[in-house]
Amino acid sequence: MQFQPKKYYYLIHVQYLGYRFHGWQKQPNLKTLHFMIDRTLNYILEGKYFKTLTSGRTDAMVSAEQAAFELFLKSPIENETEFLELFNYNLPQDIRALSIQEVNAQFNIIQHSKIKEYLYLFTYGEKCHPFCAPIMATILDNLDIEIMKQGAKLFEGEHYLWSYCYKPTENGIYTREILQCELVENTMYTANYFPKKTFLLRVKGKGFMRNQIRLMMGTLIDLGKGKLTLTDIENSLVPDSKMKMNYIAPASGLILNSIEFE
Repeated sequence: MQFQPKKYYYLIHVQYLGYRFHGWQKQPNLKTLHFMIDRTLNYILEGKYFKTLTSGRTDAMVSAEQAAFELFLKSPIENETEFLELFNYNLPQDIRALSIQEVNAQFNIIQHSKIKEYLYLFTYGEKCHPFCAPIMATILDNLDIEIMKQGAKLFEGEHYLWSYCYKPTENGIYTREILQCELVENTMYTANYFPKKTFLLRVKGKGFMRNQIRLMMGTLIDLGKGKLTLTDIENSLVPDSKMKMNYIAPASGLILNSIEFE
């Protein structure tokens, strides 16, 4: 019987500004979050075996207040506090590790049930200071915020979300539950160069499809511009609806706010 060396499993939470990264997944000749994190780990682990697996990919320029990945090792981390400090010391300044905890072999970061909360930060009606660009989308047209608030609430509950998946396939699972969807005035993020009023779309659920939040936000923007009606959104959510929503809101306003493993 061949001896299998023991493996050690760690769950690490991180936050990052995604503006200069081409998303999470490694890609040839592009700077990605996975590449930078693995490069840093390779340095501090001095070339020892490790593997990392994320809870979900983010697109280019999308940021995170709290994301997570699993670290697989063949030898244990002796002091988790010191490891976290060393990791942060060597990470670039737009990535920060928040916490580390050991988990067991039964924990699977991809399959494990989780709830994610996304935020979409935006403003409208004026050209903003360029420093806003990394985390806030600016819609130059005027928007009817009150009808957008009503539209956001239509997404809450279990709906058929084919219209809110980028390039949907025949075999996808499109009936999904959105636990919370609300559009509110932003009080979370402040800066002296922000416009007087900014807004947040907050969406919470168990599973999101590619570009889902940005398609939902794009639909609400079109609603606010008068290009769509509340009835259009209602019709897009009925079973087997194949309404095409064309506007994908800019990536830089999207923030993964939290991830909770059940």
